[in-house]
Amino acid sequence: MKLHFEIFFRTLYVFVTFCSVATAQQMSNKTKELANSKADGFKGIWYMIQPTGDEYAFKYSGGLGTYPANHRPFAVYVEKVNKTYFCYGGTDENNSTLLHNVSFFDHRTKKIANPTTVLDKKTVDAHDNPVIAVDAAGHVWIFSTSHGVERPSYISKSIEPYDIDRFELVEATEMVNGEKKPFTNFSYFQVYYDDDKGFLALFSRYDTKHRRVIGYNTSKDGQHWDEWKVLGNIEGGHYQISAMSNGKIGVAFDFHPDGKGLDYRTNLYYLETSDWGKSWQTVDKHTAELPLTTRDNAALVKDFTSDKLNNYLLDIDLDENGNPLILTISSRGPQPGPRNGPRDWHFFHVDNKSKEWNSTVITSSDSNYDMGSVYAEGNGRVRIIGPTETGPQGYNPGGELAIWLSKDGGRNWKKKKQITKNSPRNHAYVRKPNHANEDFYGLWADGDGRKPSKSNIYFTTKDGKVFELPRQTKTDFFEPQRLK
Repeated sequence: MKLHFEIFFRTLYVFVTFCSVATAQQMSNKTKELANSKADGFKGIWYMIQPTGDEYAFKYSGGLGTYPANHRPFAVYVEKVNKTYFCYGGTDENNSTLLHNVSFFDHRTKKIANPTTVLDKKTVDAHDNPVIAVDAAGHVWIFSTSHGVERPSYISKSIEPYDIDRFELVEATEMVNGEKKPFTNFSYFQVYYDDDKGFLALFSRYDTKHRRVIGYNTSKDGQHWDEWKVLGNIEGGHYQISAMSNGKIGVAFDFHPDGKGLDYRTNLYYLETSDWGKSWQTVDKHTAELPLTTRDNAALVKDFTSDKLNNYLLDIDLDENGNPLILTISSRGPQPGPRNGPRDWHFFHVDNKSKEWNSTVITSSDSNYDMGSVYAEGNGRVRIIGPTETGPQGYNPGGELAIWLSKDGGRNWKKKKQITKNSPRNHAYVRKPNHANEDFYGLWADGDGRKPSKSNIYFTTKDGKVFELPRQTKTDFFEPQRLK
């Protein structure tokens, strides 16, 4: 009984804290001026966290314009206009601030639009990177996230449909304990749009002990949001990743064990909803009682604690039957370098008949933050694009990129090809567009893992043709140059 009361008051405090934060930040949101200016090229943000004092320099670092794995999507293909809209964390020539930039690839003309800087986030923290959505009317939405409660978040949308030249701020509200409050702070935002239901967003909120409580909210119009609902509040908190297909949303998450700090994350859990968040189930259709508050629960996919392993979430997709495909990396600790290896790439998938979880170790790499993307392509065919090959800055995030293929739903894997070679900087955080078109199949950035550097933006086709976007351009549209 005591545990239940503690959990109740911990969750209640999250709501109260965010009410006060949102109220204080509403004036900032009202007076904030959008940039609505041309970026005149693609410059990605370089970011680092936690110097290590050794040859690897930082816990993680590099070109992180499409970081982190818990932000999504960075790109979405819109069939009606045959364009892929994408956003990224940009910067200026001096890497002095984080700019929320948006562009698109026109699949008919094969040209890229000069990006628009929507706003200046007034930080260099890549945890504040934006995510994107396009609604049924064609308006492009940019959700400008925040790392914790120190900075406000923003929602903006394009004034004209399918256009990126001018955006306006959305003065969003949410319901908190039955009262309408400003919705101006959210972290690790993951947003999905349905023509009939509107928006569903999964995101984190922080309690007084800096624990990340994971939950979700819904909105019919993107401006008026409902009451935030908690999915998980286990011990020290969580990270989550998600995917949507045919109306179903699947969520994979980990947890931080009490007393070990945020560098330690372990276990793998999974829940899904087919009714836009009204109820949540496990893969065997067991309805979960939310919020989850204990580490041993029906959503548990894999217990990594017994092997004393960290588990880092990379990506998730849903196959044609709605079954989850989840990619993670395990390691022995948070510090970079060989001592915490091997860093195994685990692929988790569900048998369509038995609904039992299966797992395969595909390969291993050299960083906990070697993020890659999973693509469910139908008839048992699954693709992964990620930095599985050693890059110029070994044991730092990213590396050289490769395509891996499975033809049996993820049981067996083969490396098809390496798509970057002899790079001067590590390639990191390949991101899959929602409804990805084969001509624009992944988006990422590069950067030096051990010292501040320039960071360029890239995309790849489904078959691995890589294109580098120019750092400088004055033209409205241009043909991207293929990487040699």
